[in-house]
Amino acid sequence: MQGLMLSATYAFGSDWMHLAGLRPWSGTERRLGRKETSMPSSQDLDATVPETQEWISDVTQRLGWHDREKAYLALIAALHALRDVVPLEEVVYLGACFPSLLRGLYYEGWHPTRRSGPLKSRTAFLDRIHEAVHRDPAIDAEQVAHAVFALLAARLPAAEIEDAKAATPKALRSLWPS
Repeated sequence: MQGLMLSATYAFGSDWMHLAGLRPWSGTERRLGRKETSMPSSQDLDATVPETQEWISDVTQRLGWHDREKAYLALIAALHALRDVVPLEEVVYLGACFPSLLRGLYYEGWHPTRRSGPLKSRTAFLDRIHEAVHRDPAIDAEQVAHAVFALLAARLPAAEIEDAKAATPKALRSLWPS
């Protein structure tokens, strides 16, 4: 989490946590069951590419697709849509669970103090995903949401998934696996 906090500070300025209403490392160690005390090493960076490729392969398989590029776009689209509907604190907790490369992609374009309009309706949420995959008629945004949420449920700590589900607007909770 410390690395995430430092990275976010570089990306968004030193006041980003205060503006987002967060305290540094508040409860993160307890929720994630670990405490990071140093910046990632070059070995960590070497490992993040294959880890991220595993996530892309996983979502490709869950969607039953063969096109990894399309699956990559779908994964990022769904993660960005989720990022934009959960509270700021949950955005950070979720991001802390991702491989470093995927974490950077997750935060790309995110401005904690300039949140876009709410995507609290199911239609708006799915439209956000569909728009991010270039409105490809071959992509079912609801199928993408189900696949990505199932991927998260399989790869993240159970406690984090329960918190993410609870933080997700009610209209979208059925997209999570039961």
